[in-house]
Amino acid sequence: MSYTDALTKLPNRFASSDYVADLIRRDEKFTVVSIDLNNFKSVNDTLGFKAGNQVLIEISRRWKSISDSNSAGYTDYITRINGDEFLLIIYGYCSEAELRNAIVRYADALSDHLTVDGCDLYVTASFGYAEYPTDANTADSLISHANLAMNEIKKANSSDNILKYSPEILRNERTLEIENIIRKALKKETVYFNLQPQYDMEHRLRGFEALARMKDSEGNFISPVEFIPVAEKVGLIDKVDSMVFRKTTAFFSDLIRKTGLDMTLSLNASARHLMKKGFIDEIRDLVDKSCINPNQLEIEITESILIDSADKALQCINKLRDMGIKFAIDDFGTGYSSLSYLNKKPANLLKIDKSFIDKINANESSKQYVAAIISMGHIMGLDVISEGVEEEEQLEALRSIGCDYVQGYIWGRPMSAEDAEKLVTSMI
Repeated sequence: MSYTDALTKLPNRFASSDYVADLIRRDEKFTVVSIDLNNFKSVNDTLGFKAGNQVLIEISRRWKSISDSNSAGYTDYITRINGDEFLLIIYGYCSEAELRNAIVRYADALSDHLTVDGCDLYVTASFGYAEYPTDANTADSLISHANLAMNEIKKANSSDNILKYSPEILRNERTLEIENIIRKALKKETVYFNLQPQYDMEHRLRGFEALARMKDSEGNFISPVEFIPVAEKVGLIDKVDSMVFRKTTAFFSDLIRKTGLDMTLSLNASARHLMKKGFIDEIRDLVDKSCINPNQLEIEITESILIDSADKALQCINKLRDMGIKFAIDDFGTGYSSLSYLNKKPANLLKIDKSFIDKINANESSKQYVAAIISMGHIMGLDVISEGVEEEEQLEALRSIGCDYVQGYIWGRPMSAEDAEKLVTSMI
């Protein structure tokens, strides 16, 4: 009785768990199919729970008949997990086509109407499946992946109601999770920043680049490599930018007031943020509310902004440059670099991407490529900074080809505001 669902007489959750565990012990190839009835809540809401139970009993009867027939050469085992959730376990199939046909039999069993209390009902279901050991090698992860596939096909509201798990589904699920973390962080104003120091070639501090940071509700660090693309995708990156701008300028203003040092604060602006109506007013407001001189503020943009939206971007940049704000072109050389926009003097600084610095000593041509970027920057009247400098050999190579500034682990990792203040005060 402990292994049988009281309502439908199907094997229950405990039975399915033991069945899956046994197949894993035997190292059998098998598939679990997560099944959920579509819009079942509306049956309970309109006809009542007694009618809903009759629907579950009739569907279970049909599915048990398929499972018991065992006429297709493979074995399928249908169980009821909870409410309108079922788990189907299939093994002994020879191909993906045979597996899918096995699942289709359960979907087709719902094609005929059900009659409950004189009402004809048509019920459909969503089927998501994952295979052991291809998609997962533990019971929990296998069922979790099948559930993800089932939820994905249910959300898609597609005419096809069967979906196999893929890593892309997991990435989509993680994207939703990260989006929720971002929204909560923005609402609670818990987006914070780190500062990475920038130096000239004589190891004199030029200033800091502000970097957005985020944690989830349990305090786990979320990598910017993960949350920044999601923030860009869902249209929240400008809000993340703004919070970092506001918090870093308040800190930097206080630091300048305490030390009197002439330093530059570099802020990253996304394309969405720069193009947003009110961006100029936002920057003007930041300067007005702080003791930061405009020429101590630098805004980093990617070169793609200048190529994709050149006219509008240049209008905004020129207005801010008239205020004294400096601009840096980030990741220079990784996109479709164009001398035409550089010739319009939109920036004060070029940032050479880390990918080029990693290879600078791989061969002479790699070194000369970086040297060409530095030379081009100098011809245009721009300073040049190299990102991601981690080794003494890289530093020496950059020094030999005339780089102006460096940023990287060799002289400073991203640090908290408190550690940045300690670094600055130690120089006084």
